[in-house]
Amino acid sequence: MQFDESLRRPADKGHITGFVITDNGEGFHDENMESFETLDSEYKAKQGCRGVGRLLWLKAFDKVEVMSRYVGDGGALLRREFTFTSQKGVSDQTIQDSSGLGTGTEVRLRSFADGYREEAPKSAFPIAKDILEHCLWYFVRQGGAPHITVVDSDERIDLQTIFDDYLLDSSNMADVIVKQKRFSLIHLRLTATSRPAPQVNWCAATRVVTVENLSGKIPGLHGRVKDGSGEFMYACYLTGDYLDESVRSERTGFDIPEVTAGTLHEGEPSLSDIRAAVLKAVEEHLHENLAESREAGRERVRNYIDHKAPRYRSILPHISEEKLGVDPGISDRELELHLYRQLADIEAEVLAEGQQVLNEEISEDTEYSERVQKYLAKVSDIKKSDLAAYVSHRRVILELLDKAIQADEQGKYVKEEVVHRLIMPMHATSDETPPDASNLWLVDESLAFHNFLASDKPIKSMPITDSDSTLKPDLLALQLANVPILVAEGDRMPLAAITVVEIKRPMRDDVGTGTDKDPIDQALNYLEKIREGKAKTASGRAIPQSDRVPAFCYIIADLTPTMRRRCKQTGLRITHDGLGYFGYNANYETYIEVFSFERLLNLATQRNRAFFDRLGLPVN
Repeated sequence: MQFDESLRRPADKGHITGFVITDNGEGFHDENMESFETLDSEYKAKQGCRGVGRLLWLKAFDKVEVMSRYVGDGGALLRREFTFTSQKGVSDQTIQDSSGLGTGTEVRLRSFADGYREEAPKSAFPIAKDILEHCLWYFVRQGGAPHITVVDSDERIDLQTIFDDYLLDSSNMADVIVKQKRFSLIHLRLTATSRPAPQVNWCAATRVVTVENLSGKIPGLHGRVKDGSGEFMYACYLTGDYLDESVRSERTGFDIPEVTAGTLHEGEPSLSDIRAAVLKAVEEHLHENLAESREAGRERVRNYIDHKAPRYRSILPHISEEKLGVDPGISDRELELHLYRQLADIEAEVLAEGQQVLNEEISEDTEYSERVQKYLAKVSDIKKSDLAAYVSHRRVILELLDKAIQADEQGKYVKEEVVHRLIMPMHATSDETPPDASNLWLVDESLAFHNFLASDKPIKSMPITDSDSTLKPDLLALQLANVPILVAEGDRMPLAAITVVEIKRPMRDDVGTGTDKDPIDQALNYLEKIREGKAKTASGRAIPQSDRVPAFCYIIADLTPTMRRRCKQTGLRITHDGLGYFGYNANYETYIEVFSFERLLNLATQRNRAFFDRLGLPVN
């Protein structure tokens, strides 16, 4: 093959707009021409030709010009020229005596389509390398490949030389039998930079038909493979008469069902049958080389579970060795998704097993008892996983809170909305938010047991009061005491309590009495509005003495000088750790507690520490 400089665009030397291919074959004589004009021609089927390859030219080029010299019926040398396009097919055909020497054909591929042209390599070596990779099968098959040289001006590249550098080790051949059909495998070890991924090439009619990526399909095989001499990339070529007989005419796939079990073709190999046999053969061929990679993958899983995802520890015995053989370089995100898929599969298996166990007749025999125990053990492991996930989620939230209250590189702190959203989504009520979307436990575990909770909503929109106030508490909750009294028993109603949570920006130091920047005054004001509106349950039932319903006001704000001064002015006492203030306001009949962000983080961590330690989760 040789590049024609006339086919480069004059305005841009770096782009190629077409190709010229020449050979010294017998040319387009009448029989060859008839085959060229016949769709799905079987004229050269024995050579692997399917009669549709020329149509692929027109996917990348607008026009093809052909000039061919051949020997006519009378022995005279003739010259045939024609144009081939998608609109007209073969056109402008002429036949005349030839003054040239010998037979041969020149094919000019004109008007390279932009999409293909822009992606195509521009210089000789990348083109030669692409040709080799595309035609690698011809070099490794029995009989080899013809001698091919790529020429660009004064640069000449011998594909055999590239192949010798490309192949790290001599090829090995093996046969596999699938349902009495014989298939041959050629194992190759290529240089580590030769291919992006290990692969199996499904071949038929002396062509590569499909290429299948083997990454992750064999434990330990994810990319480069190591042996005593270094790293290599693995590739194999699969051939067989059955594939030759089943390949589609356009050579883009095989007319072989993915599964044949339960069909009329049950006795014939399916794609999944062939693939399973190939994977087994490849695994046996690379077994020793993959041992180190497999162990590294298992260690990656163990480290991730130990330090970041303990929820999966209890289900590890139920995950196959094959599924644990992940790529050691896998990202945390990809590994989390992988393990979650295994958990989902196990949960589905447990569901199916449970249905089967329940539908069986209860028996006292040993086999039935063992099956039930095995099922219950798997259920127990899944529940442990759910609990571990819940505890792990809490640790993640604490880490996010810790990061949120730190100053950035410019010394600035996040707005209070960031912390607010960690505790509870804004502009929502508990009726609109699923329980796992909030983290009320950061403030008080008992907040989870509320009758109604609103986050940054106007007081007048809350069903627990008739107040027309437009004030928006950060968090406001109504809790009903858990006492053994039926609500429907006369006028006896359950006891209630109101909780107000006010959040301020970390390290904010502008707290002043009588201003809207005073979180203590704000919380008391919210409480007063609720009581004045006659507090009631979320279902609208009256609460006795609602104007005096007990209340708790939690202020989350750093103890800056102005915040400390305000705490002292309201008679609050400092906590034993010096990170907060607390006290009872008799006039408002409410307990008040001020948490610095550090105290909030410390207390929440301490409450959960035993769970973290139990799961082996590190706590900063």
